[in-house]
Amino acid sequence: MVFSSLEFIFLFLPAFFLIYGITPTKFKNLVIFLGSIIFYSLGITQNIIYLPLFLMTILCNYVVGRLIGKSKAHSKQWLILGVIYNFWWLLFFKYSEFFLENFNFALDTSLPVKMITLPIGISFYTFQNVSYLSDVYHKRSKAETSLINYGAYISMFPQLIAGPIVTYRTVAVSLRLRAHTLEKVEEGLRTFTIGLGYKVLIANQIGHLWNELGKVGYESISTSLAWMGILAYAFQLYFDFYGYSLMAIGLGKMMGFRFPDNFNHPYTAISMTDFWRRWHMTLSSWFRDYIYIPLGGNRNGQLQTVRNLFIVWLLTGLWHGASWNFVLWGLVTFFFLLLEKFLIGDYLEKHRVIGHIYTIFVILITWALFAITDFHELGVFFAKLFPFVHVGEAFQGDYLRFLKSYWYHFLIAGCLSTPYPERALQKIKYPVVSGVLLLAIFWGSVYCMYQGMDDPFLYFRF
Repeated sequence: MVFSSLEFIFLFLPAFFLIYGITPTKFKNLVIFLGSIIFYSLGITQNIIYLPLFLMTILCNYVVGRLIGKSKAHSKQWLILGVIYNFWWLLFFKYSEFFLENFNFALDTSLPVKMITLPIGISFYTFQNVSYLSDVYHKRSKAETSLINYGAYISMFPQLIAGPIVTYRTVAVSLRLRAHTLEKVEEGLRTFTIGLGYKVLIANQIGHLWNELGKVGYESISTSLAWMGILAYAFQLYFDFYGYSLMAIGLGKMMGFRFPDNFNHPYTAISMTDFWRRWHMTLSSWFRDYIYIPLGGNRNGQLQTVRNLFIVWLLTGLWHGASWNFVLWGLVTFFFLLLEKFLIGDYLEKHRVIGHIYTIFVILITWALFAITDFHELGVFFAKLFPFVHVGEAFQGDYLRFLKSYWYHFLIAGCLSTPYPERALQKIKYPVVSGVLLLAIFWGSVYCMYQGMDDPFLYFRF
């Protein structure tokens, strides 16, 4: 079940908040826990065996967290066991097929490879469990004494399946003491509606262009259409994930929580370094706090810094998917970040227009690596992007047909990628005007969902 579905908006959400609203404060976390388990169960009906695994993961991390907090002599051993336990399941479900396929290829063996369905949200809740254990070990947080509270934190349905990655320390106080007001509910509904509009009215619609190119075949498109297609994918990915993050943040507000922001208009960045401070910020923060800094960060000289950045971006690529194109995407991103760090970063900072043009160009190139998993297809697509690699230019003018259908989608997406429309909405002094606008967004989204114009959330596969 996704947030941008009629079942969620008109069935699950009203039922949950009706029960949540009438439940006494001391039992609200129990409602969150049980409601989130029901939500998770509805998403894994074809693989219900994953529910006991999920509950066991919550229980094990709760127990290990308590042991780390209590034990002075063996806390490090408990931390190591907890980290191994969490990453074992992630490695098994997400990477076992990838490892076996490459093992067979490298050694010319024929070990059986079975496709395993990835449990929904495992990449996100694994990171949250590990960050919790680490924070308890390093005394950044106290071990949670209530299993219900910890279960509510890990399973909280707004951020369970696709983030933002919420560390325990950011919500520890709210789990015990939070205010429930009509103002927060109103603010949450506004945020949820904007996110819903981004997902359904922007991402889903402009994403059809990229999907059409895949059906036509990259060998049958012109260079102009190839660039138009990857730009459409860039907008689709952004508004899909940003919209989903806003919906999660809005639902959190309605429940009395304040989740961290996940995006800060990344397409206005002036460098790739700036871009990754703005894109999927909770993931970037996680890798910084729990991988990069523990490895030494930039404290031990340039060579160690390069090594640490390499490890972070290799793991970031693998986190997004068990496929070599994600590894390549991570390494190419690492190359540009290194280039900026040691050579061109200051220049881009001083010449912001050039920096912005450079960043958009690099973003589109890296998103192509991100989007196309087959290396042959990737090679064909890059031959179209850069025709000097490919002799001749076929299908000239094909982009005009798509431009007639999608020009206004690009215009709207480009405008909404900047901070100005959201600022303008916040500054509207007349509540009726903003209310009517939000109602139009909501019911326009509902209409598209009713017409079957909604697409599954892109980050579910990660």
